[in-house]
Amino acid sequence: MTDEPGLRERKKLRTRAAISTAAIELFLERGFDAVGVAEVARAAEVSKRTLFAYFPTKEDLVLHRFADHETDAADVVRARRAGQGPLAALREAFLRGLEAGEPVTGLSDAPAVLAVFRLVTRTPALVARLAEFAGAGETALAAALGEAGVPALDASLAAAQIVAVRRTLATANMDAVAAGAPAARRLTEARAAAERAFTLLSSGVGFA
Repeated sequence: MTDEPGLRERKKLRTRAAISTAAIELFLERGFDAVGVAEVARAAEVSKRTLFAYFPTKEDLVLHRFADHETDAADVVRARRAGQGPLAALREAFLRGLEAGEPVTGLSDAPAVLAVFRLVTRTPALVARLAEFAGAGETALAAALGEAGVPALDASLAAAQIVAVRRTLATANMDAVAAGAPAARRLTEARAAAERAFTLLSSGVGFA
């Protein structure tokens, strides 16, 4: 028998990817503000209604890739090994992401990643929407830290610091790569910066 639920899900994922790809190609070619949602829908061969079912806002056509990582930090805390502290798990995960060249760490020189980075940083509406995702990620991380036994206020303060540090590290990496530094060459410096940042965090948030 055909796995209908699985087939439908794969079809949805393909449609979502096709819409986003069409949108980003148009945005990169002519600029985010110069392209309308109706034009994106035509390029992706879907209706506007279908487009908005997958992407509630125009900004989400680009930033869904960031939104997909919104709860990453919270997920790392919840999935940490027995006996491992939340911050140690987050440090380990970030360093692992650097080694793998994950775009979320900023250490990726893939042309497509760099193109989207430049599009986002040069478009105020995308910068504003990205800040909303960061805020939601911070809230999720605070909740995960609370589940780990960190008092509520401490969890909120720590989450704000951790999210800011991760964002600062990622932005520094992407700025360097966008300026022409190969990701492989940047890795040693990026790793050292991350180690330093998480060491400072451990003394600031009060737990490891």
